Amino acid sequence: MNVTDLQQKFIERYGESGADIRVFHAPGRVNLIGEHIDYNGGYVLPAALEFGTTLLIRERTDNALQLASTNMAYEGTLDRASIGQEKTGEWTDYPVGVMVQLQGKGVQVTRGYDFLYHGEIPNGAGLSSSASLEVLTGYAIQSMEGVLDIDTVELALLSQKSENEFVGVNCGIMDQFAVANGAKDHTILLMCDTLEYEKVPFRTGAYKLIIGNTNKRRGLVDSAYNERRSQCEQALAILKEQLPALNYLAQLKPEQFDTLQDQLKDEKVRQRAQHVVEENARVLASVEALQNNDLQTFGQLMNASHESLRDLYEVSCNELDVMVEEAQRIPGTLGARMTGAGFGGCTVSLVHENDVERFVSEVGAAYEARTGLKGDFYVCGVGEGVNELKEAK
Repeated sequence: MNVTDLQQKFIERYGESGADIRVFHAPGRVNLIGEHIDYNGGYVLPAALEFGTTLLIRERTDNALQLASTNMAYEGTLDRASIGQEKTGEWTDYPVGVMVQLQGKGVQVTRGYDFLYHGEIPNGAGLSSSASLEVLTGYAIQSMEGVLDIDTVELALLSQKSENEFVGVNCGIMDQFAVANGAKDHTILLMCDTLEYEKVPFRTGAYKLIIGNTNKRRGLVDSAYNERRSQCEQALAILKEQLPALNYLAQLKPEQFDTLQDQLKDEKVRQRAQHVVEENARVLASVEALQNNDLQTFGQLMNASHESLRDLYEVSCNELDVMVEEAQRIPGTLGARMTGAGFGGCTVSLVHENDVERFVSEVGAAYEARTGLKGDFYVCGVGEGVNELKEAK
């Protein structure tokens, strides 16, 4: 749905007004490589997607805040004086939580607003629909309230805090950071604990990203996540006896790990640590490949990442493995891997534009035949971070 159509829906819902309707957009995000190493002191390499969430917003003459979405039936109305006084358990808690954080930072909501959100990100697919909604709201309200120089790093932190404290989801910073700071045709090399980051050119040329949604409901994620973290902590404690200055597993280079791995007697603990060390090295090798515009090597690193997540970290599942296997059968696929927490969710593949149609058709058919589930596919490039759309598109 384009902005002109959304403006018409906005007017149908809220009526005409003398005030201008302003339009803002925030992308979804995909992590291209670097999975399950952020909490081990490793780097991640996310990118903003071309599709995401659009917000149309207009000032009101009273103090009411009216929140509606083209995707959700629930609509919320509250007075600006009561922001954050109660949670509904509905999607509106995400934008309201951001308003609470903004006010805590001294950005007051000084008037009423009409909001109409339109999301292109499938909920629950691991493409950061919630982070997109949060960052978008924070950026739009600051703009409407006259903040001229919006700090997008601070906006990411504020959005994460909102999700942690108001919504009650203990998410990390990567999603909000990529949504707020993404740049067209660039990935972001990010160290999550320090927020040290670098924008890395991602010149895909004739290649497209294809996000494949397995539509497998995620199970085991919380318990498996806690178990993996515990195993990594065990490995770190043992290796620290040999290297007292070691604070994170990802600080080890693969050759260092090779000489120390015999200290890890538990095979599972050793495998988890091996994934962390090698995956962090793959991220750094990916950055070098992208800086050299070497997409072939980048694709090989994506493939190796999936193998490690499947065999060493054991957070894949049959549906993810099938989709990756079928993706890799397509001649124009340079690389494919699961992305996100695992046990369901999405894959990401880098595919030549001439093979995109074949990819969607053949991978989709084979996936459904082998799993009984129908996958969804999203073909896209790397887009901008949160911004105001000055012209209808």
